[in-house]
Amino acid sequence: MEFNEKQLGIINAAERLFSVKGFDGTSVRDIAQEASVNVAMISYYFGSKERLMEAVFEEKTKKMRLKVENLLAESNMTAHQKVNILIEDYVEKFLSQPNFHRIMMLEQITDKPGVVAGFIHELKKKNLVSIRRLISEGQKKGEFKRNVDLVLMMNTIIGIVSQMMITKRFYIETNNLEHLTETEYNNYLRKKLTTYLKNLFKVILTNEA
Repeated sequence: MEFNEKQLGIINAAERLFSVKGFDGTSVRDIAQEASVNVAMISYYFGSKERLMEAVFEEKTKKMRLKVENLLAESNMTAHQKVNILIEDYVEKFLSQPNFHRIMMLEQITDKPGVVAGFIHELKKKNLVSIRRLISEGQKKGEFKRNVDLVLMMNTIIGIVSQMMITKRFYIETNNLEHLTETEYNNYLRKKLTTYLKNLFKVILTNEA
């Protein structure tokens, strides 16, 4: 689905509020005020707060899904090269969409059944299907081990990057990075995380230490 400029404004406003107040703590009126539109416009475009959250998930994940599909179809790279690119894309996605990933973390910490839990569950299932295809390709070629726990592998990358976001101030202080600007720190972290995760996944997926 392609959203128009007004819809994107509402989606981005909802994302900001959901990331701070949570889905249950954010009202449609709050979103309308944040987006500088009236409540009727949100109802017209999305119908309900639940459908609006669905639109947030659709907008924030569609580019990544397309990247993964293109990567899986690429025939001129090894499976290990594809995993490295996937790691780079995941790290970039986390760093460029902090509000969306705060929503993911906040809603999973509360662990309540409901519409958002359903969206997160379906997103994880879709991601698992893509990861399984990629790892299976590497296993068939003899690049990867046979006994790979895919869910643990997914949780490893998500957990490490999420913790780096949550404990940002602690990491900056303990590594004497206070002199870096926000942009400089994100560039530093992007490089640090991708290098670390590539090395870690090499150990997880192959027989090389």
